[in-house]
Amino acid sequence: MGYRVAVVGATGNVGREMLSILSERNFPADKVHAVASTRSIGAEVSFGDDKVLKVESLDTFDFAGVDIALFSPGAKVSAVHAPRAGKAGCVVIDNTSQFRMDKDVPLVVPEVNPDAIAQYKKRNIIANPNCSTIQMVVALKPLHDLARIKRIVVATYQSVSGAGRDAMDELFTQTRSVYVNDPIKRERFAKQIAFNSIPHIDVFLDGGQTKEEWKMDVETRKILDPNIAVTATCVRVPVFISHAEAVNVEFESPLDEETAREALKRAPGVIVVDHRAEEGYVTQIEAAGEDAVYVSRIRRDPTVPHGLNLWVVSDNLRKGAALNAVQIAELLVRDHLKKSAAKEPARAD
Repeated sequence: MGYRVAVVGATGNVGREMLSILSERNFPADKVHAVASTRSIGAEVSFGDDKVLKVESLDTFDFAGVDIALFSPGAKVSAVHAPRAGKAGCVVIDNTSQFRMDKDVPLVVPEVNPDAIAQYKKRNIIANPNCSTIQMVVALKPLHDLARIKRIVVATYQSVSGAGRDAMDELFTQTRSVYVNDPIKRERFAKQIAFNSIPHIDVFLDGGQTKEEWKMDVETRKILDPNIAVTATCVRVPVFISHAEAVNVEFESPLDEETAREALKRAPGVIVVDHRAEEGYVTQIEAAGEDAVYVSRIRRDPTVPHGLNLWVVSDNLRKGAALNAVQIAELLVRDHLKKSAAKEPARAD
C-alpha cells in the first residue's frame, strides 16, 4: 500500500510542476488528489503522460486519510487550510511564505539541512523556502562546510514566472506590443517588464529593502547558519523561467577557487559549468526545465581577504519550488512515514 497525496493549488504554475515531478520521480502514491479553489472545480489537470485528474474544491476537501499535502495556493490560503490539514493528520509541505519563519515549522532544503525535517511533528507542517534562497543555499552549503561563510552579497535576476502565470502573460503581451507599436499595459508589475529590469520584488519594508530581499536574509540564516550576514538586491528581469544570481561570498578562512570548484562538483544537486571561454557558463534559458542548481564563473574576489564570486542559475518552478517540495516528501516517506508496502525507496538527489 502506497501513500495518499494531495496537491493544493494544482491549477497554478507550481502546482502543475508538482504533479509532473511526482509522476516523473515515481513517487509511491496510490492516490493523488488535485485540489484548488472552488472556481476550478471540475477542471482537469495532467498527471504524468497518460493520466488526468479532476480538480476538487479546497474549501470542502477532507484531509483525513491523506498522508502528504503539497501546498502552493498563496500565503493567505495556506494560513487557513494548512493548519486544518495538519490537525487532520496530514503532513503539509507548504511552498508559500506563510510558515517559513515560524519557530515550530522546519524550513528545509534536502541537500542542505535534511535533519530539520524531524521537527515537522510540532505542527505537521514543513516550509519550502523562497525560490531564490533555495538555489543559493544549495550552492553555498559545500563551501560553508569548508571555510565557514562570514558574509553574502547577492544580486538576483529573477524570471517573471516567480510572479505567476499572469506575470508571464504580461511579459509576452508587452513584448508583442513593443514590436507592433501598441500601448504598453501594466497590470502585474509596477513598471514595464518587457526589455527592462525592475529592482522591486514584493512589497517595500521600513528599512528600504523589499520583502523578497528580507526573505533571502532571514531564510538563509535559518537554513544555513544564523551567524551569516546577508544583503540582497532582488531584480525582476524579462525572462520567462529560471532565476540567476550573482553571489559574492566572504569566508572566515582561506578557500581558493579550485578547492571550491571541486567541492561543488561533488555536491548533491549541483552541476558546475565553469569554463573561462565563450559559452562556458549556464544561462537562464539553459536551466529551464532542469532539476540542478548550476554554478559558473567561480573566481576569487581580490577586494577581501577570503572572497569568492559565483554565478548561480536554476529553474525557479522546479528546484526553486516544486522539486524541492517533492524531495522533502521523499525524505518523509523514507525516514518518517514508512509504510510496509511502499512501492520503492525514496530519492533525495
